[in-house]
Amino acid sequence: MFRIAGLSKSLLRGPLSAGRANLTVPKYAGFAQSALRFHGHIHKPKTGEELHVTFILKDGTQRQYEVSAGDTLLDIAQANNLDMEGACGGSCACSTCHVIVDPDYYDALEEPDDDENDMLDLAYGLTETSRLGCQIKMSKDIDGIRVALPAMTRNVSNSDFD
Repeated sequence: MFRIAGLSKSLLRGPLSAGRANLTVPKYAGFAQSALRFHGHIHKPKTGEELHVTFILKDGTQRQYEVSAGDTLLDIAQANNLDMEGACGGSCACSTCHVIVDPDYYDALEEPDDDENDMLDLAYGLTETSRLGCQIKMSKDIDGIRVALPAMTRNVSNSDFD
């Protein structure tokens, strides 16, 4: 807990505020800035049930991770501090989690829905195997998937007003 002292009287009006110069509020330091893994968005894989994903970074570096079924590529990337923005929080309302899927794995993915296709149309550097990382959930069918991060992304929610 921490105290906020000397709040403006305009914030402390009404019968309950009489005589209150300090306000005690819970302390959640670092909550919003902590990695997604601490918020329950990705799950530690159980022994023997690990799935694998390889991200090819913009500089060509490859990073492989052991993950659980059901984790999205966006959540995995963010939990491991990879350069994938996910501006919309994974709601399929932007294209900042655009990835380029290795052709060997592309056909094993579920078909993109209309919302994903609409967002992909706005993605920078679109390819035949482009998908949104927020829409790809890890499963045994795609164990070992390899995805490349594009050179750039475009946040359509911001660029709409340029």
